[in-house]
Amino acid sequence: MSEARGDHRACAPDNLQQILLDVSHATASHRDLQSLLDELAGLLRRVARFDRLAIVLHDPERDVMRLHTIVSIGPTYLTTLELPVADSPAGLVWQTQRPFVVPRIDEEPGFSEVTRILKAEGMRSFCVLPLTTPLRRLGGLSFASQDEDAFSDADVEILHELTSQVALAVDNTLHHEAAEQAQHQLAWKRDRLQLLLDVNNALVSNLDRRALFSAISACLRRVVSHDYTSLAVYDADRKAFDMWAIEFEGKGLIKEHMLVPVAGSPAGVAFTTGEPRRFERADLVAFESEVGAALLAEGIQSMCTVPLTVHDRRLGTLSIARLGGEPFTACDTELLASVASQVAFSVENSLAFQEIAELKDKLAAEKVYLEDEIRTEYNFEEVIGQSPALKRVLHQVETVAPTDSAVLICGETGTGKELIARAIHDLSRRRQRTLVKVNCAAIPTGLLESELFGHERGAFTGAIAQRIGRFELADGGTLFLDEVGDIPLELQPKLLRVLQEQEFERLGSTRTRRVHVRVVAATNRNLDEMVAEGTFRNDLYYRLNVFPITLPPLRERPEDIPPLVRYFVQKFARRMNKRVETVPADAMAALAQYAWPGNVRELENAVERAVILTSGSALRVPLSEFRARPAALTGVATLEATERQAILRALHDTNWVLGGPHGAATRLGLKRTTLQSRIRKLGIHRSTA
Repeated sequence: MSEARGDHRACAPDNLQQILLDVSHATASHRDLQSLLDELAGLLRRVARFDRLAIVLHDPERDVMRLHTIVSIGPTYLTTLELPVADSPAGLVWQTQRPFVVPRIDEEPGFSEVTRILKAEGMRSFCVLPLTTPLRRLGGLSFASQDEDAFSDADVEILHELTSQVALAVDNTLHHEAAEQAQHQLAWKRDRLQLLLDVNNALVSNLDRRALFSAISACLRRVVSHDYTSLAVYDADRKAFDMWAIEFEGKGLIKEHMLVPVAGSPAGVAFTTGEPRRFERADLVAFESEVGAALLAEGIQSMCTVPLTVHDRRLGTLSIARLGGEPFTACDTELLASVASQVAFSVENSLAFQEIAELKDKLAAEKVYLEDEIRTEYNFEEVIGQSPALKRVLHQVETVAPTDSAVLICGETGTGKELIARAIHDLSRRRQRTLVKVNCAAIPTGLLESELFGHERGAFTGAIAQRIGRFELADGGTLFLDEVGDIPLELQPKLLRVLQEQEFERLGSTRTRRVHVRVVAATNRNLDEMVAEGTFRNDLYYRLNVFPITLPPLRERPEDIPPLVRYFVQKFARRMNKRVETVPADAMAALAQYAWPGNVRELENAVERAVILTSGSALRVPLSEFRARPAALTGVATLEATERQAILRALHDTNWVLGGPHGAATRLGLKRTTLQSRIRKLGIHRSTA
């Protein structure tokens, strides 16, 4: 310390002009305040004794005195300080333009903050000289010494003469720094505009989402260095982000189309607040979430995330991250936000096009389906008949139609289950939407899941295009599942989920889709027996069987046969351009007495054949065909009677014990549950047997 202080002991200038010339040379050779002050300290120590030299400049925008640069032989207490003008000795000098000298700091009553700092650094006296050019006042040049009374009047006079030259040097340096800063700002603005132009060109020239994101990431990387880029789009249905695109050569822990929850994620913070956010490693650790852990495992050290917003609608987030280096700056964030505003419009357009494409596919599927429906010849008006049995069914239809409850229509083949399903739809609030039907027995087992729920391109061999399933097609309307008893057991849980939760996934997709569909099912099979045998899930059966409707076979409503015959005669005569005016009494009687095991469908086919054979105005019915089989009804009754007698005999022999090795079920070769179902079907009661 003594040696260092010996280098700057007080001395009179041998040649003041030489020192001024040296100061002028220093002015020309330095372009920053720190290096300028370092050289000035050496020059000025030839004139005065001091241990600390500092430049304090006035900030006109905030009207404060700011410490800019310090040169000291010892450790400094601080390197930056801002004080109001009135609280700073340099502020006093700046205002009065007169030197200010404090021979003993301990005795100085004012400027408490400055004196406290100087005493902490071991200084015992100081003086401040005005830094002023012919054009403006800059601030003050502060000298401090570890000795008391270090600055004599002669020292101050000489230093005051030198500070005018120092002021010019400081002013030139400030101008140079300002010019460099302005040049840097212009270069930054140029790069920013070029980036936005490149992004805009990428948006225009790339239609493919993946290619577009790669182009945007490459443009952004030229201006802001980073290792990771991601685009997350908010999915309102799943209340999470869908990672639309990622540019990152990592371990694969962050993947495209993975779901990222809003809570506990960097994207969620920016999305929720609607403001750009910067994160460092400590911030990622603080999330304590799976996505935070995945980012840390990938080596991410800092991250910048900005929301994608269009017309106050938040769509998602755009994020960049670094594996190392400096954290992102406010300028980086501002630049990313500018890019995000352009990307947001592209994302909005992509979402709109995706929705339009899905609607287009759905409308195309509806068009094909409805064209097929138009070709069918069924409507509610074709429910022909006035029998009490049919009236009971129609009353049930009117009761359940206004609700959204599931309906299970049971009945033999050909009884008109689809007509009843159409009647339920036409009388419901969903009649403005589509009634979509699926014959579960007519579709191969391997294709039924795709038919019901749809599939994505490439979901399985031969899936060359995306397909909308019947549930999506029926959204807002009614889905008619005909022959529901033929649905494979392995597919029934997925059907149950749609019925309960109204949601499903297409084959080959992880995206959950929600629908609002009413299901009407029909079957000619005994679902009770199938449940008992384990070939149909009992929970699915209960979900479908909310409101059961059983259609009576045609043999149980023979009074409806004559009006049905007349209706079918008119229908086919009009189609074949024939004039059939009457149905002979014997023909009508034969038709009415026939058992019709195929029910209305068989009757329709028989009448069509009769119209084909008719050449006059009277319907020609091949009576021999029906008279040859008059015992059909008797045969059915005899079969039921035989079954009833066999069951009663076994019950009497076993004293009405159903199960066990000696029970009635074992004697009849049936399962106990199957026997119970048959007993209920035949109306057998122990009290009346």
